[in-house]
Amino acid sequence: MKWRTYPEDVLPLWVAEMDVPLAGPVVRAVTDALRLGDTGYPAGTAYAQALAAFAGKRWGWSGLAVERTAIVPDVMLGVVEMIKLVTGPGDPVVVNPPVYPPFFMFVEHMDRRVAEAPLGADGRLDFGVLEETFRKAVAGGRRAAYLLCNPHNPTGTVHTAEELSAVAGLAERYGVRVVADEIHAPLVLGDAGFVPYLSVPGAERGLSLMSASKGWNLPGLKAALAIAGPGAAADLDRLPEEVGHGPSHVAVIAHTAALRDGLAWLDALLAGLDTNRWLLADLLAEHLPAIRYRPGDATYLAWLDCRALGLGDDPADVFLERGRVALSSGLPFGTGGAGHARLNLATSKEVLARPCAEWRRRCAECGRTLVHCPPWTTGRWTNSARESTC
Repeated sequence: MKWRTYPEDVLPLWVAEMDVPLAGPVVRAVTDALRLGDTGYPAGTAYAQALAAFAGKRWGWSGLAVERTAIVPDVMLGVVEMIKLVTGPGDPVVVNPPVYPPFFMFVEHMDRRVAEAPLGADGRLDFGVLEETFRKAVAGGRRAAYLLCNPHNPTGTVHTAEELSAVAGLAERYGVRVVADEIHAPLVLGDAGFVPYLSVPGAERGLSLMSASKGWNLPGLKAALAIAGPGAAADLDRLPEEVGHGPSHVAVIAHTAALRDGLAWLDALLAGLDTNRWLLADLLAEHLPAIRYRPGDATYLAWLDCRALGLGDDPADVFLERGRVALSSGLPFGTGGAGHARLNLATSKEVLARPCAEWRRRCAECGRTLVHCPPWTTGRWTNSARESTC
């Protein structure tokens, strides 16, 4: 999808796919399965056992109980099923915009109502807003759920243990059920530490969705795990049997191998992503200082505040048409998305720097620097001629 959606002259830095060679253990596990003809239906708990072992090594969390897990087709379909277990039609689901656009689409498609509790100006949870949203959500005795993005997409914010404990306290006080999308959990960079929602005090009635999909670039191999806290085991037991028919057996094999044997590969990936986030910060500071970018502590996504460029609510559209670079528009991310764009930095340093190199060359034609003459602001772009003039 990443490289085929746009014409060949567009540099795609949008959808969440990484430009990486796959981890050797994953390739071997899938190849061995195919050689054996092992392409039937999934069964067993190997995936959950691998995730539990990974959680213990990586996050120091020993509370992932294999018996309180279920295989689901992918994280978002798992989110849908978890929300169905704890809410009914018309009930509100609280989200923290700007946030992953499918949160809105999937919630509304299942006949639930989105209730926004926007992030604060610092990109972190605003607990005053969150509490007020919870209070309104349950008014009149309605059931409500809170769809928590941990780590947060698109900002890369990693919620702290203190913040998650505060979430659990509010959720218990108001009777809101927490469903945590933790698909980016393996992708925490630098010294930041990931805290599983179900590991904090008070989160016993929570539900979580995890997967190796984002960490090891396996989105085309569909499989994820739903995990219940001790107080939500009965809810997970009500998951319809047919939900477990959706995951791919080969995907389960791949995800299991990644979690069990792919840690060295993951460490190398994280080092490269850490380098890229600071490279992007340097490139923007040098060439487009009007764009505000705060490197996140997780994910391989960069949330760019482009409002100072004066490109309107959808700068990604301008970048695509005039710069031939595809980013994700900020508008579908909800409140706080206007004037923003999301960039995928999980690529080579050469690809990441290519737009700046191209813009620098074109602006050199008129003798002005990129800072004064980016093609999408003061310059004029002609697609057929592939040049800009001031």
